[in-house]
Amino acid sequence: MTVPADAVPMDEATRAVRRITWPNLLRRHAFQLGERTAIRWQGRSVSWREFDRFADDFADALYAAGVRAGDRVALLMLNRPEFIYATIGAQRIGAVVVPVNFRFAPPELAHVLGVVEPAVVVVDVPLLPGLQAALATTQQRPVVVATGASEPIDGIQTYAQFASGDHPEHPLVDVAENDPALIMFTSGTTGRPKGATLSHLNMHGNGLTCVQAWNSREDDITLLATPLFHIGGIGVCSGTLLAGSSIVLQETGLFDAGATLDLMERERVTGTFLVPAQWQTVVAEQERQPREICLRVLSWGAAPATEHLLRRMSEVFPGGSSIAVFGQSEMSPITCVLHEQDAIRKLGSVGRPISTLAVRVLDPLGHDVAPGEVGEIVYRGPTQMMGYWRDPQATADAFVNGWFRSGDLVRIDDEGFVFVVDRTKDMVISGGENIYCLEVENVLAEHPDILEVTVVGGPHPTYGETPVAVAVLRAGAQLTLPQLREWADGRIARYKLPTELHLVAALPRNPSGKVLKAQLRQELSAEGSSA
Repeated sequence: MTVPADAVPMDEATRAVRRITWPNLLRRHAFQLGERTAIRWQGRSVSWREFDRFADDFADALYAAGVRAGDRVALLMLNRPEFIYATIGAQRIGAVVVPVNFRFAPPELAHVLGVVEPAVVVVDVPLLPGLQAALATTQQRPVVVATGASEPIDGIQTYAQFASGDHPEHPLVDVAENDPALIMFTSGTTGRPKGATLSHLNMHGNGLTCVQAWNSREDDITLLATPLFHIGGIGVCSGTLLAGSSIVLQETGLFDAGATLDLMERERVTGTFLVPAQWQTVVAEQERQPREICLRVLSWGAAPATEHLLRRMSEVFPGGSSIAVFGQSEMSPITCVLHEQDAIRKLGSVGRPISTLAVRVLDPLGHDVAPGEVGEIVYRGPTQMMGYWRDPQATADAFVNGWFRSGDLVRIDDEGFVFVVDRTKDMVISGGENIYCLEVENVLAEHPDILEVTVVGGPHPTYGETPVAVAVLRAGAQLTLPQLREWADGRIARYKLPTELHLVAALPRNPSGKVLKAQLRQELSAEGSSA
């Protein structure tokens, strides 16, 4: 690119504040919106100006602790405002934020910590024992900061102490749009979680998608009920940060439809994202005990919705519009959007690809398939990840000539609507959570009574599907599902534990020895239908 001779030179400070990053968006909202509400939490309001100051306080504390651009800051936290303050505070000095699934068992935590080597870990008090167990098995010795604590625990600073505002002001750091912003861990076919590295530009692109899909306005009030460690949770923040609208944070815990509706009514919530299983309970509760709800956007995804549910959502919340989103962590995450006017007539579709993405559908040899035929959908655009953190082989495998391989087998109809047919990656989607079968198999195979085992997705009335173990036992051994679950609990997260155990004399295999998982899934589905 040739710079015009009469161009005005841009100094580093000017360039830094003009970058399209979350810290800069926050700074601008603090200046423009001032005392308007940015976050609501447990009935308390945080203004944009306060939000900006809290992020700065955390950035100052990190810098004083020696954290510099490119260092990692891990967040093992439940939903709370400090999660968002810490995210933007860390990014303000160029650090990379690593949200960690609080459901991970200590061995899974140890793997994540070993991959990213965080300089600082912010952890909620209830999750501290799991973190300490994980750290005990590694060489990692990060600075640990505890949220939800009023006083130090075993010498660990509280968040309030760490980000007290008493540290010297951090210097201005020029964080570029193509610098890494987040590392989102997603399980892979190797059975180990991989860190999808997302840039500031990636998340800005997702913010634009959210604003466009939801037709966002500055006066919107969005309920964030999804865990912030999940790309679906933190992804919602990208839209609200871009629009300058308000977030209502819901506390983490077992989902309660009544409490959620009460919160929606009390906070005058205009939009939220829930998985279909949650929408089912919310609709039923609203029918049982109507509240004054002003929802404008009823967003859903991560699992299919039935025609019956979609019609009930429209009837029970007549002022709202149903909007489905589809994607994956590696794409920041949204790749397709399905609007209400198309949801019934295109039932089963995940929508059309967003306008910023180019898509192709390829056969196993990498050739484009004819319209309407099944192949793997691949993407190219500004929201595709930078790669997997410190995993060049997995990164190379995930791309073909610059196109990201989604692992989803789809067909696209003559109107451009995408229908997911199957997955090339062996995965179960349970209540919106991705569970990779090989990861579960690797754990179950260590059970002393199991000779061989495979895991497939089985139908579930609430969660869509859940892991089902099919095992061959050693001679003379006996094993029940409760015994297996108790043994595996702590080795993998509880939501990954199998909900069924089928004992067989031998696993069905093809002539090359590969387990016929499609056959097992069909058999399980048939059993569920006849039950």
